[in-house]
Amino acid sequence: MARFSVVIPLYNKEQTIERAIRSVLNQTFQDFEIIVVNDGSTDRGPKIVEANGDGRTRIIHQENKGVSAARNRGISEARAELIAFLDADDEWKPEFLETIMGLRSNFPQANVFATSYIFCDGNEAYSASCINGITNHPWEGILENYFDIATKSDPPLWTSAVAVTKTAITLIGGFPVGVKNGEDLLTWAKLAIRYQIAYSTLPSAVYRRADIDTRLSRCDNTVDVVGRELERLLQKTKGLKQQHLRNYISLWHKIRASIFLQIGDRARALYEISQSARYSKMTPKLCAYRICALMPTFLNRHVIRCVFSVYHALVRTSRRI
Repeated sequence: MARFSVVIPLYNKEQTIERAIRSVLNQTFQDFEIIVVNDGSTDRGPKIVEANGDGRTRIIHQENKGVSAARNRGISEARAELIAFLDADDEWKPEFLETIMGLRSNFPQANVFATSYIFCDGNEAYSASCINGITNHPWEGILENYFDIATKSDPPLWTSAVAVTKTAITLIGGFPVGVKNGEDLLTWAKLAIRYQIAYSTLPSAVYRRADIDTRLSRCDNTVDVVGRELERLLQKTKGLKQQHLRNYISLWHKIRASIFLQIGDRARALYEISQSARYSKMTPKLCAYRICALMPTFLNRHVIRCVFSVYHALVRTSRRI
């Protein structure tokens, strides 16, 4: 039996799936199986997978049900106890699985294993992720304060840089089905409440970020399942962890506020701003959001998009590798 099951959800990624699979096949640790879940693709992606020629690769076909359902199908089909996730447009550096295996060996009490990662934009420009609250690289250990770190950093856990035990991910119910945005954030929060997370600061995965319009198109303006479930988790915590989780929930609503501002939904933005302040406090950033939300519609969207474009450009410049 393989030591790793690598789960790759696939939906219309014919231009990137070969690169993703190649990054798995090029790993320094070779004891794995690859499970590609074709989530109703209409392009050549599945044929590219079938033609890769490596006997460790399986492709499973299903109707389009969303990325969470695809990952959950992969989890159910996994033969290994340790499951690593890779999105079809991301990639691993050659040492990723070896690094995860080292964490598994050094921290057997953990059920979640992750590494740092780097960003890559549409222009093939690379930049470092910013994970505050962890000892400077090189470091590996147990993340004792996951929610505090996640509140003041880029996400310390990114889907394509994480492995979990099948037992743990199954017990929390897998990824939430039907959630368009934040499904991974909620999954890691559920795991962080129940299990220890072993982490390495070695950047071993590449997160290829979608352009801003693609990210905004994923906005889910129906029932906020993630916020509701995070609130339920809050009721199960106490002490310092509860305060850190409150700040984390505040951040989630701040993220939603910024998205609604950028798509011009001022009413929803104002609601999310109030929710963010409810769980933490009215920060200068939230005040700025509120001012933007109260602007006339014809000014609001233009000003917000300009502000966010400048902000992201500054961030990319400051992190340039």
